[in-house]
Amino acid sequence: MSARLTPTSVRRSPAPTARRRGRSLRTAVGTLSAVVALAGLVTVQASTQASMQTSAQGSGSAEPATALVAAQVAAKKKSTNPPTPGAFTGYGFDQCLAPSQAAMDVWLKHSPFLAVGIYISGNSRHCRNQPNLTPTWVSNQLAKGWKLLPITLGPQSSCVGRYPKYGKNIDPTISTSKTGSWAAARKQAVAEADTAVATARNLGIVPGSTLFYDLEGWSDYRNATCREASLAFLSAWTVQVRKLGYKSGVYSSAGSGMRVLDDARKERRSDLTLPDQIWIARWDGKANTSTSYISDAGWKKARVKQYRGGHDETWGGVKINIDSNYLDLGDSTPAKETHCGGVRVDLIRYRALKPKTASYTPSAPVVKALQCLLTEKGLYRGKITGNFNKATGKAAAAWQQATGRPTSTVRWRRLDWVTLLSAGTRPMLKTGSTGPDVRRVQRAVGAAMPKRKVPITGRYDATTAAHVAAYNKVAGAGKTGQVKSATWARLARGVY
Repeated sequence: MSARLTPTSVRRSPAPTARRRGRSLRTAVGTLSAVVALAGLVTVQASTQASMQTSAQGSGSAEPATALVAAQVAAKKKSTNPPTPGAFTGYGFDQCLAPSQAAMDVWLKHSPFLAVGIYISGNSRHCRNQPNLTPTWVSNQLAKGWKLLPITLGPQSSCVGRYPKYGKNIDPTISTSKTGSWAAARKQAVAEADTAVATARNLGIVPGSTLFYDLEGWSDYRNATCREASLAFLSAWTVQVRKLGYKSGVYSSAGSGMRVLDDARKERRSDLTLPDQIWIARWDGKANTSTSYISDAGWKKARVKQYRGGHDETWGGVKINIDSNYLDLGDSTPAKETHCGGVRVDLIRYRALKPKTASYTPSAPVVKALQCLLTEKGLYRGKITGNFNKATGKAAAAWQQATGRPTSTVRWRRLDWVTLLSAGTRPMLKTGSTGPDVRRVQRAVGAAMPKRKVPITGRYDATTAAHVAAYNKVAGAGKTGQVKSATWARLARGVY
């Protein structure tokens, strides 16, 4: 098993084409009972097919699907799930079939990924039955910290060539009728958006989440009919998804769907509404969100890039066939922290301390940080003065005794800083993690390895991963750049 921060053995795609979703994808081990899971999805699958058949026949309206959304909203309690994926910068994967809970738990612990793409609707998808994908599965992943990217694969461009997959009455292609400014294509998109939102709500994917439409790539982006029909479809998808309270996302090949969207953006076309986020398929092996096929000027901090196509990866003994992605969505900077009314605990260097002598005066800012942290542990009850007084020494000694290092002469050393700074819960942390736990690790690793000058940002980025990897190696906690139980255990003992 590789423990590097990016998937290994990168395979470059010969051309910027989107992945082929008709392939048979492997599922993770330990899947749930299909009978039980499907029982909870009968309503969703039925509504999806009904909506798509309506659009294929070119008659009816989007009202039944919209009514279904309204009925579900009225009938179900408001979900406590957070919008997804939200702001996130890090690694993700997607697979046609949602993996089992057991597989997700193993990959959360061992893989570099914190985001996962899941196919929730669309009659053109290969995985039309999702035995694992239930409201419970969704809520479990979100509670554990996974970011979900819900995907719909419905009508495709007539230029793709391999659709309809199941027959034109089940999964029609996007209408190429120009009547009424591509009114038929727009109508198809509205029906697809209604169904996608209904399915999302049924699964507990709440408003404010991004729903991605998967428009597979085609060879000639200059084909005016395919281009304009697809743009009209995607525009109507975006309008309707937003109307129903969600954000609009589009997945497509860098050389076709993404290119025509970016061209429309640069041309400032008033007849089109562009998506909130884009998901670029470009298998160049580069874990970023850039490609030479579209400008970097559009969709800043609103991009996902699928940089490697279908391949097997094994983490923690569980193998899944995946596509690899890098996400850069929104501002993932965590909220600022305040300690003891404004005492600075994020230090460039956590110096050793001892009581004042004739030849030594401890640094006041460092002593204040210690007093504040000991106050938060309930050990120091005096004023935060910056003076290493008796009360400070007593509180410091109490912490040393509590962590198994009794001492007769109070000296606060590097080991003590590491144990105090790392104290708390011990969650799994990896690229994309944010918040107070990340800051604790950054402080503790910085104290353990002062020459590395670890930035204390609350964001677990590539820089933090490199520092953690260096610490893990020195501390004997493996070579990974992730914070696992072994990392926390060594920090708790003050290992450096």
